[in-house]
Amino acid sequence: MVRILSTDDVGNLLSLADLFPVVEAAFIKQGHGEVERPPRPHFPVGIDMDSGRDADAVKHDDRPPLGTALTMPAYIHGHETYATKLASVHAANTDRGLPTVNAQVILTDATTGLPLSLLDGTTLTNARTGCIGGLAVQYLASDPIRLGVIGAGTQSRWQTRAIAAASEVESVSIFSPTKESREACAADLRDEGLPVEAVTTPKKAVSGATVVVTATTSVEPVFAGEWLDPGTLVVAIGAYTGEMQELDPEVFDRAARVFADVPEEVAEIGDVREAGLSESDLIPLSAVFEGDAGRDGDDEILIVESVGSAVLDAATAEYLYEKAQEREIGEDVGL
Repeated sequence: MVRILSTDDVGNLLSLADLFPVVEAAFIKQGHGEVERPPRPHFPVGIDMDSGRDADAVKHDDRPPLGTALTMPAYIHGHETYATKLASVHAANTDRGLPTVNAQVILTDATTGLPLSLLDGTTLTNARTGCIGGLAVQYLASDPIRLGVIGAGTQSRWQTRAIAAASEVESVSIFSPTKESREACAADLRDEGLPVEAVTTPKKAVSGATVVVTATTSVEPVFAGEWLDPGTLVVAIGAYTGEMQELDPEVFDRAARVFADVPEEVAEIGDVREAGLSESDLIPLSAVFEGDAGRDGDDEILIVESVGSAVLDAATAEYLYEKAQEREIGEDVGL
């Protein structure tokens, strides 16, 4: 029997406060090399194959694909399960009123190889990614927490929720180029009791902030590095390919240290490549959680770059599955 955990099921099971230590422990295991995390292939999908065009014409077509698909497997040593996530990123979904990132997670018994659960991976991904920002702020930010967010999509909301769950937030300023998007995001978060306003320029979001989060699919910098106040923590979670870039090189020039959730993969994204940095310039985020690295002064600008790790998916899926069993949530079906 396989337990199906729907979007509503996952939402009912999730507690960000409970998930923080799960994500932190997974990072530490990853930092020790006590995980199996094969390379995650990503490939274009939704390629236009007009009838009548030959293969060479399709190959050299300049029109971009509609989205990107990713396969993300992982196993944490000593755990009873492993997970495989099938994810997709479709930037135009914002205009369709749909999530940019969608995913499903298959949880499998590590002893027998039998499937245990099929989970809504979209909510799972949003929550565990939000925890990265929440933990980064808890460990690396200086009080008071004045949060500036660039982007107004689903992940902007989860980053804000998680940061507010981990730390006391004084204010939140949300910017997106689209007025309707930023105002809707701000309204949703205000309905959850958070002190949020929509602002009309990225400079208004960044200036005066002690924490800046970028959660976009941009291919060019979304704010100027000169706008950052001393002591700001920058959490960049949008870029995951060499073409994507949220931070300009000046942000890195001003930063005392750059932390990365997966240094070898973060070294390949546009943010880091355009700044002229390499993997050796990046500090594993796990080192922060173990007390081996962190903030050395109140005026230091720090950067956390995240591309996401399937290890976090595996840990979160197992956590949700165990809670679902305890609370008898979900539907068991035979395959």
